[in-house]
Amino acid sequence: MQQKIIILDFGSQTTQLIGRRVRELDTFCEILPYNKFPKNDPNIIGVILSGSPYSVHDKEAFTADLSQFIGKYPVLGICYGAQFISFANGGKVEQTGTREYGRANLETIDLETPIFKDFKKGSQVWMSHGDTITAIPEGFHITGSTADVKYAAFANEEKRVWCVQFHPEVFHSTQGTQLLKNFVVDICKSKQEWSPASFVESTVEELKAQLGNDRVILGLSGGVDSSVCATLLNKAIGKNLTCIFVDHGMLRKNEFAKVMEAYSGLGLNVIGVDASEKFFKDLEGVSDPETKRKIIGRDFVEVFNAEAKKIVDAKWLAQGTIYPDRIESLSITGMVIKSHHNVGGLPKEMKLQLCEPLQWLFKDEVRRVGRQLQMPERLINRHPFPGPGLAVRILGDITREKVRILQDADDIYIEEMHNYVCEDGDSLYNKVWQAGTVLLSTIRSVGVMGDERTYEHPVALRAVTSMDAMTADWAHLPYDFMAKVSNEIINKVKGVNRVCYDISSKPPSTIEWE
Repeated sequence: MQQKIIILDFGSQTTQLIGRRVRELDTFCEILPYNKFPKNDPNIIGVILSGSPYSVHDKEAFTADLSQFIGKYPVLGICYGAQFISFANGGKVEQTGTREYGRANLETIDLETPIFKDFKKGSQVWMSHGDTITAIPEGFHITGSTADVKYAAFANEEKRVWCVQFHPEVFHSTQGTQLLKNFVVDICKSKQEWSPASFVESTVEELKAQLGNDRVILGLSGGVDSSVCATLLNKAIGKNLTCIFVDHGMLRKNEFAKVMEAYSGLGLNVIGVDASEKFFKDLEGVSDPETKRKIIGRDFVEVFNAEAKKIVDAKWLAQGTIYPDRIESLSITGMVIKSHHNVGGLPKEMKLQLCEPLQWLFKDEVRRVGRQLQMPERLINRHPFPGPGLAVRILGDITREKVRILQDADDIYIEEMHNYVCEDGDSLYNKVWQAGTVLLSTIRSVGVMGDERTYEHPVALRAVTSMDAMTADWAHLPYDFMAKVSNEIINKVKGVNRVCYDISSKPPSTIEWE
């Protein structure tokens, strides 16, 4: 029996963050669409209602049947969730005409209510709403106010309902984690038994029961998700797992050999396939980013399927699908945030069943499981890398020479990140979410090297900080580091005479250029 918190998603951009915060409290949670509350699940210990882009007055506003859980489980309403609870129970929610957005401070707090246990007066919170509550329902009472928001928090302890018009899940709410801990651990009575060790133990047993003596095929990418997935399966079924690692020719410098060596050290049975000739031929003359992606995706499936067919007795295809992939592919607000290749099911021609042992994990949990499995730290901490590889980091058409230039420049950038030691002793590489180099092959710039004029390509360095890649900010890299990297690239990489740094955030930009 695994305890769980149900998070009902009303379309907020920070719903995933609520989930991650709950998991950090060693408590399992499940994020579901606002209208999909599970019935008769004995493992539920509490319910959280997320924020939303809508007003409760909008015709298309999302609504839920509160009677399914209020009075039955502890409930926490966040922002829109709080407004909807108030509105549905006879309170008033009014459109103010202006957004209450940004930092605020709780000037009054009811420290007797369990949701604010160990809080400090003046605690900073983060507001983000257009409407405001002007009257709360009968039976509820105010538990917190800011200078501008009277009903910043309110509750009905008899019905075990707590509501806040701010976002405790975001970093700017300084005691937000404490509030969620008060709800999840103290109010919902979580036993805090969700951990990497418990996940590995239970998942290995489940995989043994699910797969028996069946053969399983797994497509490796070199990334942390598929690598952890392979290691977990290897622990469960050993030699019955066959991994396929396809080299499309646009990996990082020497990555194919390095990753194959790492996998060998993990004891994995891996088939390496060099299909670069096919990919380069099919990409010849193609400049459109989306067309590049489609060609690479199509070719990868063809190469993988051809190799998989050689394993005649395989019954399962394993994938490193993680929880954010599945959440983003759910149509909650009527729009899919992004489609994921791991969520589209299996190609029709593959007569295999699907196995996804990481489907409930967030990215940081995947890394924690990898450490529990004693995988090499460098493999666990690898930055996300696009499936099409360097093809979407080369503006314009793809040639082997352009890939060579970008591989050389990127290799210098990433290695210098590993080598740069920060004040706390950690590497700069581990301080950023993702870093990479972009070749502006459609542009040439004039330079001077050895008293001679050059007319070569610029490269752009990209590094971002993020929690989950839904939003990202450009990383403020040290000037001495950037100066060294620029000098090394220009001096050592033939074909590059200028280095730029991308200071765009997401949104409005994306992390990758294409």
